[in-house]
Amino acid sequence: MQKLLETLTDLHGPCGHEQPVSKWIRDNVTSLVDEVSVDALGNVIATKNGNQPGPSMVMTAHMDEVGFIVKKIESSGLIRFEKLGGNDDRNLLTQKVQIRTKKGLLIGVIGSISAHFAKFDDASRVRNHRQLYIDVGAKNKQDAMDLGVEIGSPITWAPSIDYLGNEATGRFVGKGFDDRAGCAVLIQVLQELDQADFCGKLTAIFTVQEEVGLRGAQVAAHQVEADVAIAIDTTAVSDTPEETMDDTLAIGEGTGIKVMDFSLISHPAVKDHLVDLATTNKITYQMEIFPGIGTDGGAMSLSKQGIPTGVLSIPSRYAHSPVEVIDMTDLLATKDLLKLFILSLTEESSFLFIED
Repeated sequence: MQKLLETLTDLHGPCGHEQPVSKWIRDNVTSLVDEVSVDALGNVIATKNGNQPGPSMVMTAHMDEVGFIVKKIESSGLIRFEKLGGNDDRNLLTQKVQIRTKKGLLIGVIGSISAHFAKFDDASRVRNHRQLYIDVGAKNKQDAMDLGVEIGSPITWAPSIDYLGNEATGRFVGKGFDDRAGCAVLIQVLQELDQADFCGKLTAIFTVQEEVGLRGAQVAAHQVEADVAIAIDTTAVSDTPEETMDDTLAIGEGTGIKVMDFSLISHPAVKDHLVDLATTNKITYQMEIFPGIGTDGGAMSLSKQGIPTGVLSIPSRYAHSPVEVIDMTDLLATKDLLKLFILSLTEESSFLFIED
């Protein structure tokens, strides 16, 4: 999955501008499924039919990454920007970014004062992103426009993925793991199911605009009929020494089985089945209660008459930054448990709120 993760995170696709990701995923899952389409918003919906009767299942992950968008080009050639998704102003200074233009990709830097000027500034001040700017090397406004910069050009962190430490750690650092790691899980599961026997119908939905309010999932959910759904996303761990951390979720300790977040209280029957499968098959897992996030699972659960929904979370450090960190063992545990869930379904499978 490492190569798949590298390829996906290298793609440029902030909220509302996921075209390169939508196209790559559409083209690369076509041979693995029976039908694939891209809806008007950009969601990729891929359906694979099992060889035996059974329930209809949805698995979903979002393609968008947090980013920015060009708001203004100053006469100096420096670029003002607005946020796409939840970026923390404390993470912005002196970071490399990548601007997508009709002429190609540009590398820029979010500027800051030199350290030599720090003694003349308020060192405790965190400047709002609207006070910041991106430097692409342009000498003036026309120069920036000649490079291809326009109002509305989308921006991401500059692509990067490396081992954290070295390969012995099994941990990776880079941008866009939220949620290209989840997309990698879905694609890997489709690859491993290519010649496998399973029951029912499986629909993989790769959504857009999750980071700005689960918008893609809200649209996609109404296009499918489903008996059960599993969303795959990253989640922020609490295993570092800051005073706000409570050490309830840790990197390297297995996939997170969601209990609740602000968008979803996981369906008990789905959650319990995931726990049973993980326990029986010795897949490492941890229970997740984190009201600080939401996932596409929240939107899926509210579709039509309601879909029994659960979430598997990939533990992550430093979320929504250019240096997100995940552990490959967690990624593989998430993939293995999702695959087992699909293969466990039978014609009789149901996820009732009240068992008779």
